[in-house]
Amino acid sequence: MILDRLFRPKPAMTAGRALYAACVDQARSTSLYADLGVPDTVEGRFELYTLHLSLLLDRMKGQGPAAADTSQALFDAYVQALDDSLREMGVGDLSVGKKMRKLAEAFYGRVKNYESAYAALPETGELNALLSRTVYADLSAPPLDLMSDYVARQRRSLAAQVLDELLTGTAQWTAQ
Repeated sequence: MILDRLFRPKPAMTAGRALYAACVDQARSTSLYADLGVPDTVEGRFELYTLHLSLLLDRMKGQGPAAADTSQALFDAYVQALDDSLREMGVGDLSVGKKMRKLAEAFYGRVKNYESAYAALPETGELNALLSRTVYADLSAPPLDLMSDYVARQRRSLAAQVLDELLTGTAQWTAQ
């Protein structure tokens, strides 16, 4: 009994992992690739994982210590998944650290830019510019308005969710 309590993961860690799984499920939604034209590439998937993660982090920002712990656990699950993916793709142990550093820099830059773009909503100019540089970097005429509508809708949906549900690892995404 005592050992169970010692080795049981903390609620924030369990919630963070579940929220990351929800991000992955949503980012793998076929409609994002088929209807919104996100490139089905390693880079496209990275951008969608990061976008959905930023939406959850934005929702929990400033919501107290439990939300901060859950956000950290969510971020930790994301980083672990990136590390695991690099290793599965055959990146050598000596190169993983360098690649992870570059991915972390990209992540932090994107989260900062998403925060700024979210603050500017409902004006979508900043968000569209960001989506054009990241999610749609290789496309000449992406459906920016459709994607920015999707992002704003997800953000509103997360804002309407009860914080306690998020802190137990339950995130509800809107349908495409």
